[in-house]
Amino acid sequence: MAKRVSLREFQESVVARLKSLPATHTATTKLGIQVGDSAWLVDLTDVSEVLPVPGMIDVPLTRRWFKGVANIRGNLFSVVDLPGFLGDEPVQLNVSSRLLLIHPRHIVNSALLVNRMLGLRNVEQMTEVAPADPAVPWCGPTRRDADGRDWRELRLVDLVQQSPFLQVGTL
Repeated sequence: MAKRVSLREFQESVVARLKSLPATHTATTKLGIQVGDSAWLVDLTDVSEVLPVPGMIDVPLTRRWFKGVANIRGNLFSVVDLPGFLGDEPVQLNVSSRLLLIHPRHIVNSALLVNRMLGLRNVEQMTEVAPADPAVPWCGPTRRDADGRDWRELRLVDLVQQSPFLQVGTL
């Protein structure tokens, strides 16, 4: 009979394996996420955990893309609907929806709501088709994989420093 492993234990083992890899390998492996209809890549070191979406409490007088706060193991996390923030339709919560906890070294207790996970991707196996737009500092280059799918790079470290991301109130 197979041993049961919790999601947290599994994620911790993945992180431990990634830390044991050479730095060049982890720099080329990114986490693929679906944001609206688009595929995005996120640096694994910028995310501390990926979770199914827990219950959230609405916060009045906030922007439509600010989903509220979620209690994750006794800590409150602010939740930003990433597609909504980018101007797309907000995430319609379902079993595929996920919450990405942003690593606390970037911003404490903040999370991004995304449509679904697309797995790990190796950027060395992709071709850059468009450079980063200097007008959007949190958006890196666009790459194309062997299947012809375009992937945009999300620079979380730059996103969490932007005024629009930090100012969730409507007043």
